[in-house]
Amino acid sequence: MAELRRLVLALGDQLDLEAAAFDGFDAAQDAVWMAEVTEESTHVWSSKPRTVLFLAAMRHFALALRALGRPLHYTPLDDPANHGSLHAQLQADLARLRPTGLVLTAPGDWRVLQAIKGVAQVHGLPLDIREDRHFYCSVREFAAHAQGRKSLRMEYFYREQRKRHGVLMQGDQPEGGRWNFDRDNRGAFGAAGPHAVPPRALFAPDPLTREVIALVEERFATHPGQLDDFAWPVTRDQALVALRRFITERLPLFGRYQDALWPGEPWLYHAHLSAALNLKLLKPREAVDAAVAAYRAGAAPLAGVEGFVRQILGWREYVRGIYWTRMPGYAELNALDAQEDLPAWYWTGATDMACLRDTLAQTLAHGYAHHIQRLMVTGLFALLCGVQPRQVHAWYLAVYVDAVEWVELPNTLGMSQYADGGLMASKPYVATGKYIQRMSPYCRGCRYDPAQRTGDTACPFTTLYWDFLMRHAALLAANPRMALQVKNLARLDDAQRQAIGERAAAIRRGAVA
Repeated sequence: MAELRRLVLALGDQLDLEAAAFDGFDAAQDAVWMAEVTEESTHVWSSKPRTVLFLAAMRHFALALRALGRPLHYTPLDDPANHGSLHAQLQADLARLRPTGLVLTAPGDWRVLQAIKGVAQVHGLPLDIREDRHFYCSVREFAAHAQGRKSLRMEYFYREQRKRHGVLMQGDQPEGGRWNFDRDNRGAFGAAGPHAVPPRALFAPDPLTREVIALVEERFATHPGQLDDFAWPVTRDQALVALRRFITERLPLFGRYQDALWPGEPWLYHAHLSAALNLKLLKPREAVDAAVAAYRAGAAPLAGVEGFVRQILGWREYVRGIYWTRMPGYAELNALDAQEDLPAWYWTGATDMACLRDTLAQTLAHGYAHHIQRLMVTGLFALLCGVQPRQVHAWYLAVYVDAVEWVELPNTLGMSQYADGGLMASKPYVATGKYIQRMSPYCRGCRYDPAQRTGDTACPFTTLYWDFLMRHAALLAANPRMALQVKNLARLDDAQRQAIGERAAAIRRGAVA
């Protein structure tokens, strides 16, 4: 067998034929390595939709590699010789293939990077880790931005990105005279609800994806989630179709209703592109450029386009920078000393709280919920309840199809759970059930009343909100953005405080769900 010069490692979230790891690839001397391993679905209890998406996308990417004539060593999940974990599989294959070096585009997961480094070291092989060109901002550039800052607010980073890349700019000024149109993007639906929402872009499983679905149903039968309606894009061509559909059908109303909630309507006007972006089937520049072009053509309003651009050019790049400049210690942060267990019904949706029941049901069915459902429904309850942040992180990483650790961990620990003590968020995002009532009709059909904080019909969100303020009053009083909320505690007498504390304890015990 001819000597193998370089083995290019392609991970499950690096499905880009133009990735830096392929620079200089020579089919006569080099080969690509990919492996499906059980560990990636079991280190957290990965949902069936999430596992199917990754495996189906990987198998379709393997077809694309072979079509280009790139030699490929691919180990499927059901291969009898599969060693079950990334490091074990790579170690066994290196002993067999004996390359002179390894090439890797920088991964999105600290755990995976350490495993690959360890295997390369054991085998005494040079490991060439190349910059991930998928992103607008390198980790090194983000570190320079973060240097000397006590807090890392996304807004300032986002403005730098807009200027640097010339996105929605008029000279050195932002398009429309404002950097942020957030206040224009907080609309709720009227009493009649959303009207004529365009159908979601559906991609019926082909024979290859159906094979994966059958395999996952067999191998991970006890894992959460359902696969009856699996229709996510698993190829680059499908991802491009999904982008075009969003730009023409949803972007015009995306901004206005991006914070709105409605029962039984999981898709609304959101993009549903994050999974394709995070698997690298879609490039962020393609998405941003398409949205800006729609605005320039008069097909979408500036407020909505700016909101979409902010999510990709701003927030997505920002959380990656936080992750890679703060790991591994970031994963252990717990500024509020939250120690409760995640309620078991997060995995089943079996709760009387209408907003959580609906959000969890769609999450388990589709592996999807939009950002307000994640932040102000599932995340808010966990924060108010005092759930241990690592457990919240493990749940989000497990259930959502777009969950890759670099993007999910900072969103969960920093933005949602305030576990980093304010590095990312200027205050904990806490609210009573009144917020959900304002943004949705969930409360109309719920057994709980968001206006009540104690008693059998009191909304658990409202009870836990006041309990949260009481438990963290000293810390929150020092935060200017929380001072008014903390002052409201003065209205409560001792009997009211005791009643709130007792009902909050019952909620944590599972006596109220």
